[in-house]
Amino acid sequence: MNKPLRVRRSPVGPSFHSGRKIVCACPIATPSPIRRCPVPLRPSPQRWFDAAPLVPESNSRLYLIIEFVALFAGLPLLLFTQRHTLEGMIAPTLLLLAAFCAAILWHDQAFDRSRLWNRSRFKRRLVRAIGYFIPGAAVVVVALGVIRPDLLLTFPKAYPKVWIAIMVTYPFVSVYPQEVIFRAFLFHRYDALFPRNWSKIVASGAAFGLAHIIFANWVAPLMTAASGVWFARTYSRTGSTLQVSIEHGIWGCFAFTIGLGWYIYSGAIG
Repeated sequence: MNKPLRVRRSPVGPSFHSGRKIVCACPIATPSPIRRCPVPLRPSPQRWFDAAPLVPESNSRLYLIIEFVALFAGLPLLLFTQRHTLEGMIAPTLLLLAAFCAAILWHDQAFDRSRLWNRSRFKRRLVRAIGYFIPGAAVVVVALGVIRPDLLLTFPKAYPKVWIAIMVTYPFVSVYPQEVIFRAFLFHRYDALFPRNWSKIVASGAAFGLAHIIFANWVAPLMTAASGVWFARTYSRTGSTLQVSIEHGIWGCFAFTIGLGWYIYSGAIG
């Protein structure tokens, strides 16, 4: 009996697999028993909609558009209006949303679950990520020293215990859940809405920035939109949530340490 056809995601796009043999739908005559495609295959938008969990069969594209706007624009705006009542609720809300997104991905037959970790891709990119971080961090420190010298290292000095707690918990409680939502989930779930890599990167960065309006300052959404584009670029190239979480964690801990943490500290919401 033939094994069911399934779609597997890769850093360059989805491809069809049946067992361990790559199956090509192109009508190319070849003496080999396995047909090979000259370019990576992508399922049609309708096939993508049909494979997505919790998407109705009719008006599926409209449904995903509404879902995307509600999740990545409506929810941040709602939380912004209710921010005075959300003390201590930011992390639980983030974790619940990440669990929901992860559950949808886990039950989506078209999603390559290895993307939720993908350690092999992480090993290849780690040195390069550190190489980008060192000069980038130097530029940020100099810029902050010129624009807001009063903020340099103020967070760890003012709240050393809080700073230590953030350094320990931030990568696990905040960073990885955010990467599941804004990279792994967004890239896969809305692939048919943003078929090109650059469009997914822009959508991810914009959504990431808008999510930070809850902090009620203009620096947070602008800073995180720019970093969101960078993280989305990393994810699009590696297909590794682990890799992009490591980069996000390094930059986030650095931001909290040098003084930018005041703009994105949940304790300052109000």
